[in-house]
Parts: sequence; structure tokens; C-alpha cells
Amino acid sequence: MIRFCALLTALASMLGSLHKAAADVSVEQTPRGVTVKVDGQPFTEYLIKSGSKPILWPIFGPTGKRVTRNWPMEDGVASEKDRDHIHQRSLWFTHGSVNGIDFWSEGKGRIEHREFGKVAGGPQAVIVTHNDWLSPDGSKLQCQDERTLTFGADADRRWIDFEIAIKATGGPVTFGDTKEGSFGMRVASTLRVDSQQGGKIINSDGQTDGAAWGKPAAWVDYHGPVEGETVGIAILNHPSSFRFPTYWHVRGYGLFAANPFGLHDFTGTMKGEYTLPAGETLKFRYRVLLHKGDEKAGRIADAFAEFSK
Repeated sequence: MIRFCALLTALASMLGSLHKAAADVSVEQTPRGVTVKVDGQPFTEYLIKSGSKPILWPIFGPTGKRVTRNWPMEDGVASEKDRDHIHQRSLWFTHGSVNGIDFWSEGKGRIEHREFGKVAGGPQAVIVTHNDWLSPDGSKLQCQDERTLTFGADADRRWIDFEIAIKATGGPVTFGDTKEGSFGMRVASTLRVDSQQGGKIINSDGQTDGAAWGKPAAWVDYHGPVEGETVGIAILNHPSSFRFPTYWHVRGYGLFAANPFGLHDFTGTMKGEYTLPAGETLKFRYRVLLHKGDEKAGRIADAFAEFSK
């Protein structure tokens, strides 16, 4: 009888977990990109162009609050006083030196959306896009990419799996050694460490705040208050990703970026420049995990162990 009760308890727990994870993630194409919703509520929007690149904005965490900065896409948000770094637009992928061209800043190199390869909803929604990396005047193709974004959610967390394959279609491509890159987010203003409202950075090795800058780590979590609730953003770097574990350009003022190229800036001795031969492909893979509470409440170490499989 005891064994039977234990079996029923385990079965109920398993069914509860399945139900908990069974959020419906829907997608809808619009003239400016794709909107993504979880059980009919806003999750994010893939914008094919904001400034000089595609981005995701706004991004709503599991409590329904926006977890990335709204400016410069939207102005006048009462909680946002910072107006620095106009190129840091919610969530993006670029780099500060690609064949010597700055794709990180605004008004220089530009990434142009070419087409969608797939847009599909379900328990996990998928968006596949193809993009061209162009010189500032648009006359010369530097490389191309294919991005696969997978969106999922349960009652406590939401996640975005971001995979990007960059192909050297126009000849060799050199990614320069600079801290200005690459897979980046700009966290909500109240979430920032520098706002002195309780924001905190911590990585997989236990290094916190300024000590986490320029260090390699399997994951980094940035958590703090948003509209009276403690929420967090973790970026997990998959072991199959280029130069795992990546280095992190993560700052108290709100920048949160994974950068495998800026080794000289980060270490002072190592060299991070990399040349991708013509016709070959370079792959990066990350999971953005939006959670309640701090990194312990969000079970980030466990989440990485699951993701890395």
C-alpha cells in the first residue's frame, strides 16, 4: 500500500510538472517582425530592424513585467533615467569589429533582415531568420547569418534559446579582439547594480558584480527589482558554442553581454581575434532564462545542467 501511494504521488508530481510546462506559445507575423505570446499574454517581439540591427523588444518576464530597458525604442518610461549607449537595444547579436567594421555601434555596419525561414507556434515557438551583414553604405556583404530562436515558458520561468550560425559567404571574415560584443542585453533600469536598488550580478563561479566582468563562465545571472518584484535574467552558454565558456562583458550600468572575442581587453595578455575561412560557419548557442527571484530561486545551476545536455 505504501509503495502504491508513493507511485501515485510520483505520477501526480510528473503530471503536475507536465501541466506546468504546457504553456501555449503563439506567434504572429507583422510588418515589423513577429510578436510572441504565452497563453495569450505578451512575451516579446522580434523586430527585423531597430537602429542598425534586428532585436527582441519588449521582453516580459514570468511575472508579466518588462525586464529589459525600453529606451530608445520607447521614451518617457518613469523608471528609466539613463539615456546612455543608444545602440544597446534590449536584446541583440552584433560585434564591434567584423573585417574592421563596427557593427556594435549605431550608424556604422548594419545587419539587414533578408527573410524568415520559419515562423511557428506551439508548446515551443520557433522563429528562423536569415540576415546580411553589410558595410556602412550597404555596398559590400561581409557575411550572412541564420538565427534560430526558440521560445518556451512554464508557470515560473520563460526562456529564449538563441542559436546563430554565421557563414563567411563573401570571403574570409575576421572577428576583431574588442570588448564591444557580442550577444547582448540591456537590463531594466531598476535591475542595474548601479541603480543601488538591490541589483546583483553573479556567475557560475560565484564571482559577483564588478568581479564578474571579463571572466569566463558557463552562465551569468543578473537579478534585482522590477516594479516591486525580484526577477532575474540568466544567460547560459552551451558547451557546443564557440569558445565555451565565453567571456562576459557585463556591467553594473546594465549591459549584459557574452563575448568570446575580446580576450585582450578582458585579460590583458590573451589574443581573441579569429578569422573564419571563406565558406565556413561559426556557431554560437545561448539560452536566456527569465525567472522569479535570485539565481538560487531560479535554479540557474540546475537549468544549466539541463541545457548543457
